[in-house]
This record gives sequence, C-alpha cells and structure tokens, in this order.
Amino acid sequence: MNPRNAIAASATLHCLTGCAIGEIAGLMIGTAVGLSNVQTMALAIGLAFVFGYALSSLPLLGAGMSLGRALKLVLAADTISIIVMEVVDNLVMAIIPGAMDSGLVDPVFWIGMMIALSAAFVAAFPVNRYLIDRGKGHALHHSMHEGHGMHESHGSEHPA
Repeated sequence: MNPRNAIAASATLHCLTGCAIGEIAGLMIGTAVGLSNVQTMALAIGLAFVFGYALSSLPLLGAGMSLGRALKLVLAADTISIIVMEVVDNLVMAIIPGAMDSGLVDPVFWIGMMIALSAAFVAAFPVNRYLIDRGKGHALHHSMHEGHGMHESHGSEHPA
C-alpha cells in the first residue's frame, strides 16, 4: 500500500473510531432520556466531535505536548474529516427506512449504523488523503506524534 494511503486510511479509521463512540453514546443517551430525533442527532454529533478530538489528543499529550498545542493541532487535523463523516453518517442513517426510529436493541439500528459508518469512511478517506498530500490534516498529526517538532520551544508545528 502507498505510504500516504496507509496514513490516510489510519487517519480515517482513527477519526471514525472517535466519531462512532460519540455517535453511539449520543444515541444511547438521547434514547434513554427520551430526546427527539433532532435533539438526539445534535447530541450524537456533538459527542462525535468531542470523542474524535479526545482520541486524537491523547497520543500527543502522552508524547509530552501541552494541552493547548495538542488541541490546536487536533482541531486543524481532524475537523474537516469529522465534518465529512458526520454529514455522510447522518444522511445515510436518515435515508435508511426505520433506522432513525429504531431502538438500540433493534437490528435495523445496528445494520444502519454499520452502513452509515462504512459510507462515512469511504467519504472521508479521499479528504484525508488530499490533506495529507498537501502536508495538512493528519500529516501534521502524524509528524508530531512521531516526535518531529515536539519540543515546545521550537518554532512551527508544521513539518519542514
């Protein structure tokens, strides 16, 4: 596999993991407290961003980066990917008959979620690849995670 494709696939899968955790948590909470579909979707989308950013921040923090710098990098690297994933994921869930109205124990929900998350991966992969090819997005995250530019006192976060 092309190294940039491997980075893009890894970045996309990483974002998808955070999005999926947030989505499912939001749907579970929304269902449990009786929120409307719109309120539940808003909660799920919000949590997808929170978990997506959190999962991307943890390795950077573990490598010694400050919280502020890690968040700045993660916001730059993940925002576009998460937006694409959330738009596609929610559109697919909305068009699958019964998926939005099914409960968490209904197979339609879980099948719909698998289809929606798969579609989100397919949609976000070329976005991540495009950003990586231009030294942006997860190219920044990847270079920082590997220790390039990790010292707080040295200039730019961007790879040379």
